[in-house]
Amino acid sequence: MTRSHAPSTVHRGDARGRLWNLADVWEALARRFAAQPALLHGDSVVTWDDFDRRANGLAATLLDLGLTHQDKVAQYCRNRPEYLESMFAAFKAGLVPVNTNFRYGEDELAYLWKDSDTAAVVFDPEFTDRCEALRHHLPGVKAWLRLGQPDDCPEWAVSYERATATATNGPVLGPWGRAGSDLNLLYTGGTTGMPKGVMWPQHEFFMMLERQYGRTPPDDADVAAWIDRYERPGPRVLPGPPLMHGTACWFSMAALNTGGSVVTLVRRHFDPVELLDTVVEKRVKGICIVGDPFARPILAELEANPGRWDLGSVRLIMSSGAMLSAESKARLVAHAPGARVVDGLGSSESGSLGSAVTERPEDAATARFRLGDHVRVLDDEKRDVEPGSGRAGRLAVGGYLPLGYYKDPVKTASTFVSVDGRRYVIVGDFATVEPDGTIRLLGRGSGCINTAGEKVYPEEVEEVLKRVAGVRDASVVGVPDERFGEAVVALVEVDPGATFDEHALVAHAKRHLAGYKAPKRVFAVPAIIRHANGKMDYTAMKEAALSRLSAS
Repeated sequence: MTRSHAPSTVHRGDARGRLWNLADVWEALARRFAAQPALLHGDSVVTWDDFDRRANGLAATLLDLGLTHQDKVAQYCRNRPEYLESMFAAFKAGLVPVNTNFRYGEDELAYLWKDSDTAAVVFDPEFTDRCEALRHHLPGVKAWLRLGQPDDCPEWAVSYERATATATNGPVLGPWGRAGSDLNLLYTGGTTGMPKGVMWPQHEFFMMLERQYGRTPPDDADVAAWIDRYERPGPRVLPGPPLMHGTACWFSMAALNTGGSVVTLVRRHFDPVELLDTVVEKRVKGICIVGDPFARPILAELEANPGRWDLGSVRLIMSSGAMLSAESKARLVAHAPGARVVDGLGSSESGSLGSAVTERPEDAATARFRLGDHVRVLDDEKRDVEPGSGRAGRLAVGGYLPLGYYKDPVKTASTFVSVDGRRYVIVGDFATVEPDGTIRLLGRGSGCINTAGEKVYPEEVEEVLKRVAGVRDASVVGVPDERFGEAVVALVEVDPGATFDEHALVAHAKRHLAGYKAPKRVFAVPAIIRHANGKMDYTAMKEAALSRLSAS
């Protein structure tokens, strides 16, 4: 495979002129802010020049290993600089990154890498044994690149460090060049079946992400001219959740798009003390979390150790992917008075749908959002839900959108639809529209409980239960019921030393919700099970509910 070391050029794609390509953007930023930090991890600092140079070496190695245009490169590692570095390398060479859940077992990994047609895997040393077991069953994977010390690299793998040290004379790109139509692939979910790959053309993705953060580049802007607008590097940000999920990765990419820097935590599991220590030490300006599952442990440490952490550097606390309660928002801005808490509503298929911004404790509200441009709430007939009607509809998003799901035209056709002559993606979130035009989020349709013909959205009930003193977390599921079809059952995790009172919790729910939404039973559990990104593992929680019902 030949490589071109000529200066990178953007190749026009379709008639719309899909010009934006992330490799070109980040290369221009590397030239402008060469000595500034791009990636920070513990004591390690990767400057923008290092970021660009190491990605060049990896891109050249991937091409030499035989990867071709739009081949897939999987990131099978925890939060560390190499995650974003290998994405940069893929973009440079006209390849496609594939986010990989490091919690997957062998069967799940095999499914993901086969479904995505993965041709190369970048993996953490801790996953060496698993990769060795899988490689015999994945003939489509041409290359395995192992992070860590070169001397420890097995003979069947390529040392990542040696690959990044490959000498190049400038930007690396394949003979096919680059285009805005090159893909950024994000595998999502699995809550309603096996994970699906959302195909974002880089142009659409870049424009969606930039506008989400209030930046409005023209579709056909000159990359160098756009980058020249930045007089100083962008913000230093810290993603709390794993980069393998869109919430954290997109938050980090948005900072890199301005020449900012990304700080990653060193420990394998989320530790609120490590996060707070790192925010103070590194003077972090932006933090990404996933709702109350992240906010509550952080707040518990802040309130147990008054004065230990000065959060004066923080200007943004971004949350997405799980509900962030009004109480948590108010407490966060009280501890970081210079920050805005932005509760974002979005999906892998749409990007941002809307947001709720809290700057003062008295502004905090739960699950109420101001819709962004190109967002509608549609009923089953694809008509707009009238404000104040009390009717529920599904969120639909237009504007910059992905092409659909990788190798799944049926799912694509059912999710990406035409409404009034425009293309929209119908996401799984249900909402009502308030008289003032804001929306109240009800929850995911995939988890909706049908009890005696009435719809109950788990998130709405969970939020009410979590307001009870002593309730640390809650999960609400539907279980089979002869009378109602499905019955609402709740599981709660209580604080150490707190009293669990099932009847009081049911009564509390009935005071705040319609009677049919209140749980029929409530069980205490040692812990609410969530995925690494903070989202509820409803499958596991339903199994726990059924087990406790059977035992009772």
